[in-house]
Amino acid sequence: MLTLIAGLLLFLGMHAVRVVAEPLRTAAIARIGMQGWRGLYSAVSLVGLWLLVSGYASARLGSPELYAPPAWAHTVALALMLPCLVLVVAAYVPGTHIRQWVGHPMLFGTRVWAFAHLLANGRLADVALFGSFLAWSIFAYHAARARDRVAGTRYPAVGWPRDSIAVVVGAVGWLAILCYLHVWIAGVPLTSPGPI
Repeated sequence: MLTLIAGLLLFLGMHAVRVVAEPLRTAAIARIGMQGWRGLYSAVSLVGLWLLVSGYASARLGSPELYAPPAWAHTVALALMLPCLVLVVAAYVPGTHIRQWVGHPMLFGTRVWAFAHLLANGRLADVALFGSFLAWSIFAYHAARARDRVAGTRYPAVGWPRDSIAVVVGAVGWLAILCYLHVWIAGVPLTSPGPI
């Protein structure tokens, strides 16, 4: 569990620097340059990601159950993952109406992902991992929207074909995760009710 917590602190801590310590980020960029900052950001994030993935894998099964998810939670969580993946893809397709409406689809998609997994998983390790990501994504999303308002940032939509790309690619990704990738990534098949 300590490895999971260390990974969460490193990964989410690094991703929260812009929100909670913008002067620190600005000073670091001035000292080591934008490329140096990106390198440091990536290195710390990768170490944090490795720690949280390995920590979660080792802590999950032996972790005490805090609540028993209802029988319908598995199905609802699987359904929520479709808009989650569409949102994540929309973060990389410029000019979508999705980005225009949501502003920061990656952060909103992360919120949906974390909520869906909390719905279907009730162990302590699950709550630590997905609860941390849910809290961070809500906090980071509102901070990013506030920055947009201050800067007057808008995300104009170019046309519906771009939204179609996000929807189609997101749906293909969802099917791939449903049929194959989830068991490969998380070691948990999605074909039967239960934790995901």
